[in-house]
Formats: sequence, structure tokens, C-alpha cells
Amino acid sequence: MIYLDNAATTLIKPPTVAKAVLEAMQTLGNTARGAHSGSMNAARTVYDTRVKLAELFNCKRADHVVFTGNVTESLNIAINGVLSKGDHVISTDLEHNSVLRPLYRLQTEWGIEVDFVRSDTRGNLNYNDFQNLIKPNTKAIVCTHASNLTGNITDIKRVSEVAHAHNILLIVDAAQTAGTQDIDMQQLGIDILCFTGHKGLMGPQGTGGMCIGENIKIRPFIVGGTGVQTYSKTQPDRLPTLLEAGTLNSHGIAGLSAAVDFINETGLKNIQKKEALLTQRFYIGVKRIKNVTVYGNFEREHAAIVTLNIGDMDSGEVADILFDKYDIATRAGAHCAPRLHEALGTKEQGAVRFSFSFFNTEDDIDKAICAINDLATVNKQDKSF
Repeated sequence: MIYLDNAATTLIKPPTVAKAVLEAMQTLGNTARGAHSGSMNAARTVYDTRVKLAELFNCKRADHVVFTGNVTESLNIAINGVLSKGDHVISTDLEHNSVLRPLYRLQTEWGIEVDFVRSDTRGNLNYNDFQNLIKPNTKAIVCTHASNLTGNITDIKRVSEVAHAHNILLIVDAAQTAGTQDIDMQQLGIDILCFTGHKGLMGPQGTGGMCIGENIKIRPFIVGGTGVQTYSKTQPDRLPTLLEAGTLNSHGIAGLSAAVDFINETGLKNIQKKEALLTQRFYIGVKRIKNVTVYGNFEREHAAIVTLNIGDMDSGEVADILFDKYDIATRAGAHCAPRLHEALGTKEQGAVRFSFSFFNTEDDIDKAICAINDLATVNKQDKSF
């Protein structure tokens, strides 16, 4: 199988990841739940991984790296934890439902005000709207670092300058960029960075987290066992314990630690360069094919994603044929990005997303281009295809 669905999850991981998970399952106990070697080994693994992630994202404090099950959980914790009744929040048309649904729910249940920076038909944002939408009660801006649909990268530095000029928090969804793009929280001005472990970071599913700036207050989304302060009726108020109720996935975190080691050893710039070359090769190859529409802006910095449609073919049908006939795995449909599909005019047809990783090859790309050319040619000749 030619796997080109890495924006959903990286199927091919560094071999050391699986090895680390297996070893952890055989040796690690429950962190902060004992003084024996199993518990202490788990605690060391978790702490070491916090340090590695803090260094990767330039988060000032390792104890401000909080582990979750995925980026959706991270975003829910951040959004629900900083917003209160009467607050106003700004987001964008590029967002995934992991951002949209928590905002919509708070809008319905708490009366939170929500405004969106709109996208044009290429997935570009009007950055002036971030300033124009600010109100006296604006508490936060929540935005993606890169669209999971078009791959367009948001100018986070520009957004943070607007946010911080008005004492507004910036929450960033780095689902599509963590591990593949350089993310420096201090340089970009990110207050809360939410990430997942199983995509660009090439770690196991069931891992994710958030990096939190100093002096940022977040109410816990879940409370419960922490292994410390047992007789307190409230959640311990220090990070990371404040936001980590229950048993951590130390087995998965061990795998994530190995994945970060691989990224550091390989070099983030080398990973980014290879993925950019594969993305550009595919884009150049398919944009020349008649009857193919490619979405997004490739004149700017871009994630390793190319999304397209062939004529008026249903995107699901295209993806099925790609897999059944060519053994190419992609993702079709709405991609949990409803507002952007409306902006692109693809609400009914959906779109077919190709997403690349460091472990893909130029041969994978060329075979995918040939497959798209075959389908586009047949579709043009026979509308019943």
C-alpha cells in the first residue's frame, strides 16, 4: 500500500517507537502511584518526555507540558479552561471540529460570543479581521497552525502580535505541524500550544498534550486521582498535576519519547525539507492535469497536504478507486472542517486529501500522480465512470 493519509495518522513510525512501547509495557508501572521501581521508572520516562517536548517547542518550563490522549482533548481542556460566561472568542474558518464543537457548545450553554475570521476560496485568511473582530470582552483567539484540509499555514506570529497587543490569549492547534514544522512558542508568541503525538510527531495513537506559557490559568476539565494530596477535596493546583487526573498513558508516552528522539536525530529541518519536496512534486504533477482542481495556496509556506477533486466525481468514489485499483490510501469527504469546505465550495462534493510523511518516497508520489491522471482522463471521457 502507498500510504498518503499521514494527516490522519502516520502509519509508518520509526522502528524505535514500537520497541519503546513494548519495553514500557513490560517494565513501567503507574507514575506517582508508588515508590517501587516500576512506578519510579514510569515517572522518569514521563518527566524525560516532558523535557524533550519543552525543548522541541521552546516551552519555558517542562512542568508546563501536560499530557492528554490527543489534540482534541487538549483543545477541549484549553478552551473550556480559559473561557467563562460573558467572554468573546475569535476563531477562523480553517478550524477542525476539535475547535469548532467546543466553541459551539460553549456558545449554546454559556452564551460565549464567537466570531470567525473568514476564508476566501483558496483558504486564505484576511488577517486584518483579527483586529477588526476584537471586542472589550475578547478573551482568546483560537486558531490552527495549518489547515488539515488545504495545508495552508497560518501566520501565527502575526496573529499573536494582535492578540498580545490587547492582552488576549492565543491558543494554537498544532495537529498538522507538530514534528514537521519549526514551532517556537516564545518566538511565535503562543500562550497554549495543543498537539497530538500520532501525526507529524510519529508517536503512538492515544498520546497528545499541551504546552502552557507562564502565568496562564486553566481550570481543569477533568478532576480525580493524581497520586498526591489524596485528602484534598479539590484538584492539586500546580501544573502538570492540575490537568492530569487519572492514569497517564506512560506506555504511549515512552513511544512518543522515542519518536521525538528520532526527530532530533534526523533533524527537524531535514524532515521539513523532504516533506516539502514531496508535496511540491505532487502539486506540480497534478495541477497540470486537465479536469483536476487543487485547493489551497501553494505560493506560501505549506504543510505536507494537497487536496483535490477530479471533475464532478464524488470525492469518496475517487478515494475508493485509488485504494481498490491502485492501492493508494487517501482521505475523502469533509475532513471535520465544515466551514472551510463551505468557503471552498466543496460542501457537497467533498475533496480528496493526499498527505505525505518523511517515510514516503518520490516513487510513491509519481505513482499517485499517474493514478490521478488515469482517473481524470477516464472521467473526462465518460461522465458515468
